[in-house]
Order: sequence, then C-alpha cells, then structure tokens
Amino acid sequence: MTQPDPIDRPAGPLRIVLLGATGTIGRAVLAELLAQGHLVTCLVRRAVDLPGAAVRVVDLADRDAVLAKGFAGATFDAVISCMASRTGVAADARAIDHRAHSHVLAAAQASGVRHFVLLSAICVQRPMLAFQHAKLAFEAELIASGLRHSIVRPTAFFKSLSGQIDRVRQGRPFLIFGDGRLTACKPISDRDLARYIAGCLTDPARWNRILPIGGPGPAITPRDQGEALFAMTGQPARFSRVPVALLGAISGVLGLIGRIVPALATKAELARIGRYYATQSMLVLDPATGRYSAEATPETGSDTLFDHYRAVLEGAAAPDRGDHAVF
Repeated sequence: MTQPDPIDRPAGPLRIVLLGATGTIGRAVLAELLAQGHLVTCLVRRAVDLPGAAVRVVDLADRDAVLAKGFAGATFDAVISCMASRTGVAADARAIDHRAHSHVLAAAQASGVRHFVLLSAICVQRPMLAFQHAKLAFEAELIASGLRHSIVRPTAFFKSLSGQIDRVRQGRPFLIFGDGRLTACKPISDRDLARYIAGCLTDPARWNRILPIGGPGPAITPRDQGEALFAMTGQPARFSRVPVALLGAISGVLGLIGRIVPALATKAELARIGRYYATQSMLVLDPATGRYSAEATPETGSDTLFDHYRAVLEGAAAPDRGDHAVF
C-alpha cells in the first residue's frame, strides 16, 4: 500500500461533513470535533439543534439532493459517517448502510472531499446478517473509489451492554447464554471512540486502512459483566441460562411464517441479530485459526465498562441501550 506523503497532513481547522450526528456516537464525535476547533456541517433528516455546528436537512435517499442541498457547492476537507440503520433489517440496511452512504460518497467526490472516515462494525468479519452485508458492500465501494479512507470497526459499545443493570439492581438474575463465556469483547466508550475517529483525520497511520478498535482490555465475557454488577450492588451472583437454540428456533419459526406475514419476517431478522450477538465475540477474527483473538484486538482510551456501570448505579450516567442489544 502506498504510504501517505507527510506533507499531506492537514493543518488547522478542517471543514467536515458529519453524518449520524443525532445518534449516541455521532453526538460524541461532534463534541470532539468542535473541541478540536473543526468546522462541522451535519446532514440530518429533520431539523434539530446541534449547538456549534451548521445543520442541513437533507433526504439522503435522494442522490441529487445530497449534492445540491447537503454539500451545496461548499468545499469540505472530510466526511465522517457515524450513520447506521437503526434496526438492521434488510430494507433498512440497504437504504442506510449502503445506498445512502453511496449517495454521500458520490457527492463527496464531486465536491473535492479528500478523506472519508466511516464508522463500520467489527461484526462484519463474519457476515451472516443483512446489515453486515450492506456495510461490507459500502466498505468495498469506498475502498474502490480511490478516496482516502479510514474504516473504523469498533467492538461492543457500553450502551449495548447496559441492558441488565436495572434487572440486577432489582435483585433479579443476570441472563446469560450457555455458561456466559461463549463470547467476549473489549467494550469501548463513546468518548474514547469519538477521539479515535477524530484522530483518523490527522494520523497518516490510520489512512487507507480498515481499523478494528476496542477499549482498554482485558476482554470481558457476559459472565464477567454479571459478576461485576452483582459485586457492585452487594449481592450474591445469580445467573439464569437461556438456551442459544431458543433464539434459533424462534427465528426459524418466524422466518417460515414471515413468508406469509411480512411483519413477522422482520421479527425473524431481529431474532437472528440477537442470536448472532449471543454467539459471536466482538473481537478481531484470526483468519488463520477462525477464532476470535483478544490479543489481536487493538485497544484505545481509558474508559472501562465497569467504570460506566458504577456511574450508572451512582446516578452519574444513564444506561443507553443500543438497537442491537440482546437484552
């Protein structure tokens, strides 16, 4: 791979188009960009107040509107996308994870943008779901475009691992699949991920690369999460096992009925998403062994999931669950 020319490092405030600024990660990225003094224009679907940034309401499904109303003849240095489909079902994934991104990429190229930073997901390493295939399709399109790119594939977010805090606080057992050690991850906070994404703009080592990234280790299993929560709440650890086969059976039945009732096909896909996260680790996949590797998963930042749990339990933070949370 050709190494970036050192003189090509950007200097001073950058003019950035930000997608997904109303989401959890997008807001964190916006705050980080503004703190660094960059000039940010957010493309959004509906009017919203984002202090410090310019806001343009654009229908990203309309290719011509993205260029005419979104970029509007202005000059930008970079695009950062934190945009993703909310549900992950096929139609939503095709529309957002692939097609809308394609429209933005075309507008970026037409407007002379030099760098595209894409927030993807580490789970695309072993694609089994519609949204993963949609993300990979756009990743490939971005790489083939010749535009300088940074494709960030983070591990699990704090928000998607916080769904059982209230359950434990109420004295109920922590739900696990199998023995609770089927999967592991290196969770990353919104703040640490935002800093990493913003750093892609100025660090040549992150240019023209796919970048898996996690928070500070060690890797954590669901059982580790439950044990930590019980310890923090002063309770003996209690776990309730959920058979992995149950999710498979549910998705299979819903899939069959969904051929007749489309609404149930959507529920079947959501069940498949749940099963995926219950059985696949959010770590780097070693192609030589076909196994997930905590050692091969890069780390960044200093925020830990257990610090987040303490903050939620103390009332200093609110649990914000993701759309793909299993529980």
